[in-house]
Amino acid sequence: MTEPASQWTAASAKAHFSEMLDRAASEGPQTITRNGHRTAVVVSIEEWERRTRRRGTLGDFLAASPLGEVADLIQRPRETSPGIGL
Repeated sequence: MTEPASQWTAASAKAHFSEMLDRAASEGPQTITRNGHRTAVVVSIEEWERRTRRRGTLGDFLAASPLGEVADLIQRPRETSPGIGL
């Protein structure tokens, strides 16, 4: 049984590392298996950067969420901390 073009055994990936990198860049993610189990994926740097780039701040995310109005209601007032005698 032959492997799909995008799937490599660990031994095959090691033996054909350069080819696997070329295919990751031209064809997409390459899956590496060990003992029949998927263990790793090799992707092009462009794909990695696209998937991991920051899409805004946490504040932007919360403001755009359907709970944005509720978040305004539960914000903690910006006061000094309660006086605790030590």
